[in-house]
Amino acid sequence: MGRKVVVAVCCLNQWALDFDGNLSRIIASIQEAKVQGASYRTGPELEVTGYSCEDHFYEADTLLHSWEVLAELLASPVCKNILVDVGMPVMHKSVTYNCRVSFFNGKLLLIRPKLRLCDDGNYRESRWFTAWTKIYQTEDYILPEFIRELTGQKSVVFGDAVLETLDTTIGFEICEELWNPYSTHISLGLDGIEFIVNGSGSYFELRKANVAVDLVLNATKKSGGCYLYSNLRGCDGQRIMFNGGSCIALNGEAIARTRQFSLEEVEVAVATVDLDDIKTYRNLVRSRNTAAAQNPSYRRIPVDFSLSESSCYAMRASTTPFKWQYHSPEEEIAYGPAGWLWDYLRRSGQGGFFLPLSGGVDSSSSAVLVYSMCRMVVTSVQNGDSHVIDDVRRIVGDPSYIPDDPRELCNRIFITCYMGSANSSAETRQRAKDLSDQLGSYHLALAIDAVVSAALNIFTVVTGLVPKFRVDGGSLRENLALQNVQARMRMVLSYLLAQLMLWARGRSGGLLVLGSANVDESLRGYLTKYDCSSADVNPIGGISKADLKRFLAYARLEYGFTSLDGILAAPPTAELEPLQEGRLVQTDEEDMGLTYNELGDLGRLRKQAACGPYTTFCRLIHSWRGAHTPAEIAHKVKHFYRCYAINRHKMTVITPSVHAETYSPDDNRFDHRPFLYNAKWGWQFRAIDAHLEHVNKMVDTDDRKLDNAHMQSGRRSSGVAV
Repeated sequence: MGRKVVVAVCCLNQWALDFDGNLSRIIASIQEAKVQGASYRTGPELEVTGYSCEDHFYEADTLLHSWEVLAELLASPVCKNILVDVGMPVMHKSVTYNCRVSFFNGKLLLIRPKLRLCDDGNYRESRWFTAWTKIYQTEDYILPEFIRELTGQKSVVFGDAVLETLDTTIGFEICEELWNPYSTHISLGLDGIEFIVNGSGSYFELRKANVAVDLVLNATKKSGGCYLYSNLRGCDGQRIMFNGGSCIALNGEAIARTRQFSLEEVEVAVATVDLDDIKTYRNLVRSRNTAAAQNPSYRRIPVDFSLSESSCYAMRASTTPFKWQYHSPEEEIAYGPAGWLWDYLRRSGQGGFFLPLSGGVDSSSSAVLVYSMCRMVVTSVQNGDSHVIDDVRRIVGDPSYIPDDPRELCNRIFITCYMGSANSSAETRQRAKDLSDQLGSYHLALAIDAVVSAALNIFTVVTGLVPKFRVDGGSLRENLALQNVQARMRMVLSYLLAQLMLWARGRSGGLLVLGSANVDESLRGYLTKYDCSSADVNPIGGISKADLKRFLAYARLEYGFTSLDGILAAPPTAELEPLQEGRLVQTDEEDMGLTYNELGDLGRLRKQAACGPYTTFCRLIHSWRGAHTPAEIAHKVKHFYRCYAINRHKMTVITPSVHAETYSPDDNRFDHRPFLYNAKWGWQFRAIDAHLEHVNKMVDTDDRKLDNAHMQSGRRSSGVAV
């Protein structure tokens, strides 16, 4: 019989700088790990402070409070007789490192700094931290005075070392080190380290969940071992949502996991591992053993404790592997942004959401996400989650409230409003009403014409001029201004209603205004600055139009919302220009000069493939071949980049949204670009013209060759000598 070890990973919904709450959740995870029989518990990256402290990591207060939290953990009876490591920032020799700190029974064992920092996507770790580059090396770290008094230790080992208990070894690989081409788990595995531990802060992105899982599984597939991966979950104060999905893998197979999406603040997964399974697996891979025999050795920090010493778990069966099941992209949209909305709502102190509901795909998607959030809340309440119960009672202002129906909860915390004008159609008004009925939201319908007229009257008084729509003989500038004033009045009214509607309903507090501009429209700049795209938060701002349509089709089946049929069938429109005989004359794609699918292609080339205008044109000549001529493609590329450049300034004030798409134009963190461009793109567009001329010549030459071939073929078939 092998030696059995019970180990635990956890998924924590931490909050930047919430030291009280973060400490409470860490202790709860340790307690749960012990209840499930674990002798070792590890957690996510920077769990003590929260990951998204950003420039607060410069502050001495943040470092001090991290040590104070650690002192509470060292002294807590919950942390007795279990090996623990936590993530926190530590300053060593005036340099701040992102670290794992290990301790056992009130004594510090090792401070292990991160070796590889992440600076791509939404990450900016090297702004606040420095990578530890002294591989295999350690130094003494002199402990703060109050820690010395608590532990009786003067110093602790700091650097690239591992823990050695009486029966096994534990090494560390912090987040980005797993993604790095020279991953730390390679040298750890070759040095015989049996447990490789990764505290991570990996964020949500559509269709990304398998990436971390594949890396974890592959980390032990070639060289054996047990991999413990702990990730954060939820919104800790920024535009990203941490992806959950903590897991344990053994010899290339998953044996335990937490959920990717959940409102649960603390979730622990444990696994029983037979240490002999690791040794046997490794011994059978002969090429691995040859490499291991010449691998450098890490310094081993002795721990006078055996992870497998508890006899009551010696008879416990080893945890069996399972096949990982992933959410579809539609399910990821339903649960990811909805969970982010819940975290934002409960931590903002507000009483719910207000949404201008137009009856189109975008605002309907935002509305359905609120409903999805309410479903998640009700499910958590039914599962007995006391934290969710406390939060929802505080939000609705009822200390005895127990939600048991998502529609009823929606009615309490969600107000939708159709803001029609003379340019709005009866169809969109009805679609908004029908959807609100099925959601259960508290719905309003009003006309904004009087407010718009009042604003225009001021302009007429000042100038003596009366602007007209294009269909009435007005100029393009007049037409655009008349559209924008409608959109901006909707934003003003939205904030007025958000501040007062709970008061009107006899409740205290205010509402968060939700936006509903998708990622494609933000990229193209097809939105009015300071209109209904300007809000407190935007749950769909990182999602493409195509994905939103697929999400609504999923919601139609999953939630039974028949009202979505008409919304999905209708052409997208802003309804800001006059109707003709009661029918729409304005559609979004016609206004933009590009389809939403084309915008998606252009966005991925601009961001993911790092293409400028010229290379974008060269790529699209091939991928759009058959759908458009080279000249049409050149026109579309120029049109896109001209509009993008003119409208880029709008991204500096775009409403915060949960990051979800790899080609997001979010100016705050993900997509750093100028907001004042030369929109003529002179040099770049000349390069396109030159390449287009070259392509056309090649096409003409090929056509002549083809014509000649056809002529000769025809002569042969008619018997004419050639």
